[in-house]
Amino acid sequence: MSGFVALASLPARARSRQGCRRYSLLALLLIALPAHAAEPLTLTLQGAAQVAFTPGDDAGALVITAIRNAKKQVLVQAYSFTHRDIGQALIDAKRRGVDVRVIVDLTQTENGKTSLIGWLTEQGVPMWVDAEHPAAHNKVMVIDAGAKTAAVVTGSFNFSHAADFRNAENVLVLRDNPNLAEAYAANWRRHFTHARPVRPGMFPVLNPSPRP
Repeated sequence: MSGFVALASLPARARSRQGCRRYSLLALLLIALPAHAAEPLTLTLQGAAQVAFTPGDDAGALVITAIRNAKKQVLVQAYSFTHRDIGQALIDAKRRGVDVRVIVDLTQTENGKTSLIGWLTEQGVPMWVDAEHPAAHNKVMVIDAGAKTAAVVTGSFNFSHAADFRNAENVLVLRDNPNLAEAYAANWRRHFTHARPVRPGMFPVLNPSPRP
């Protein structure tokens, strides 16, 4: 048996040691296997949808309108955040009493020279950093979860000037589907449990770049 010794040809004590080693290796391999993935959630389609594609459509305006329509809450997951007008819309929502909370990606806080995280924090928008994953790559807003008029903003669209004016992106706003909004809100809360709060002064406060 090329490279292996048959267990039957070994003394009983040796067979026992060999078997223990093999069982130990098997146990380690089982531990290393990823946990069984949950079944994808299936929801009934309902409500209305708006979509924008860049370049060409004003995707930023679609996102800003969704924020301005928020009555109680805006939950955000962002990878790159450099879009001044979207940031200002979140600040304005916070100032009019909307519960605004933002989870951002760690690498963007370290490497993004144009990131608005410091500015948003200084303006009173609560921010958290999700460092649990190689990339916290969600681009999501959950608006007024729990209400019949709840909305979800999602798609490839980063909340950035590059996404709005240079890249080929898409943004989708799904309205009036409370079950869908709750699914996204539950996922937001799952990441919130391991996110770390951003404190004022942790990141540089950059003057937001003007809209091109």
